[in-house]
Amino acid sequence: MKETTYNFRLKDSILGLQFLFVAFGALVLVPILTGLDPNVALFTAGIGTLIFQLVNRKNVPPIFLASSFAFIAPISYGVKEWGIAGTMSGLVAAGLFYVVLSFLVRLKGSGFLHKLLPAIVVGPVIMSIGLILSPVAVFMAMGKTGDGSFQLVPTETAMIISMSALFVTLFISLLGKGVFKLIPILGGIITGYIIALFYGVVDFTAVENASWFAIPSFTAPEFNWQAIIFILPIAIAPAIEHIGDMLAISNVTKEDYLEKPGLKNTLLGDGLATSAASLFGGPPNTTYSEVTGAVTITKAFNPAIMTWAAIAAIVLAFVGKLGALLSTIPVPVMGGIMLLLFGIIASIGLGTLIKDKTDLSCPRNMIIVSMILVFAIGGMTFNFGGVAFSGIGLGAITGIILNLVLPQAKTE
Repeated sequence: MKETTYNFRLKDSILGLQFLFVAFGALVLVPILTGLDPNVALFTAGIGTLIFQLVNRKNVPPIFLASSFAFIAPISYGVKEWGIAGTMSGLVAAGLFYVVLSFLVRLKGSGFLHKLLPAIVVGPVIMSIGLILSPVAVFMAMGKTGDGSFQLVPTETAMIISMSALFVTLFISLLGKGVFKLIPILGGIITGYIIALFYGVVDFTAVENASWFAIPSFTAPEFNWQAIIFILPIAIAPAIEHIGDMLAISNVTKEDYLEKPGLKNTLLGDGLATSAASLFGGPPNTTYSEVTGAVTITKAFNPAIMTWAAIAAIVLAFVGKLGALLSTIPVPVMGGIMLLLFGIIASIGLGTLIKDKTDLSCPRNMIIVSMILVFAIGGMTFNFGGVAFSGIGLGAITGIILNLVLPQAKTE
């Protein structure tokens, strides 16, 4: 039996819990930042991973699916504008977008995706996600609400807490060894939380009032055209990220998952997992590179280990006091970690352009990149028949159209 063959064994349950521990910090950070229920996110991460495994059952990649950072800005905006239920309809559509892409790959091959969504489009879109979120990180690190309108924690106290969380996150990322190198977010949260306790800015009332067993606050989606149009184009970036993660796990396990089960099936599984998560009121799912890193270190290639991680996530989702405890994490703790995270997202976008050796001295490329960044970050809005296109979505659509219609530079 090959190391990568699915083999469900009880002895692998501890390894599964360890992999969930690696993903835990990033998994719960997304719902905390966007106003969703962390317990729902745990539940939908587990359900999403199981759906992904079911779709790819003939050759399951050893990966775990959980909350996607790419959707933080649109979810935060959507929850304010249309509520959680309306926003979820847009996220269901994002998952169905993956499904459509998977069928197009099935018909035309994976080369079609790279032609429609080249680095010149995807790179600036990813950059804009990080740059748009950066003011939120700064405000929260300073102890304010995400929009900077209200001071929640005194500035001096907030800065001590946030910088401590940031420093530990940086320290673990750069100098951590083994599995510890894979949990910088969790390390930063724990450190910031302890310092926040010392300064007395943590309120345990919610934990005391919460029961040990509680049904997560599931929210069914309500159809909203505006939310769908606003969120749908943002699914472009995670779709390309998915290809990179599949390539990474293929290199680690020496199994070509882009060939079998193939991108057509892995994208389908990711899309169905995202739509399923949104049906319960959870954030969209994405493949987690942190867990791929853990697989690399442990050499635990058995995909059934991720089944145990998924089961553990589902069980923890019903622990009421866990969700209440997560809700007590002070704003400066999250802000400190986000200073790094959102900068990294922008850097990944820049790295996409560099890796593709994009020539930014070419007028065509300069036009595409500049229009995406200015439209997305500047908040440009176009209204067509009462439907508004704005933000990252408008930037992504603009980039795709410009890439298709602008003539290629002549090679001399």
